[in-house]
Amino acid sequence: MPRRRRPLLPQADAGLDQLKQEVAEDLGLDDDVRRHGWGEMTTREVGAIGGHMVRRMVRGAEEDLAARRERPPRPRP
Repeated sequence: MPRRRRPLLPQADAGLDQLKQEVAEDLGLDDDVRRHGWGEMTTREVGAIGGHMVRRMVRGAEEDLAARRERPPRPRP
């Protein structure tokens, strides 16, 4: 039985699915996904998609942290 990992924030589920589709498209795997579904993808293909998703999420988090450091700190009440 396949194991389904749940996002830490349930409201992020739709965004993660969209990111997964975008990465599959960027890697040229979107036709295979449409034709066969996620269950028929090879471990290598799914791993490539997951790895690219992680890279994008880390890059986004780093950009967010960099932007926070550029902004002046908010005064505390």
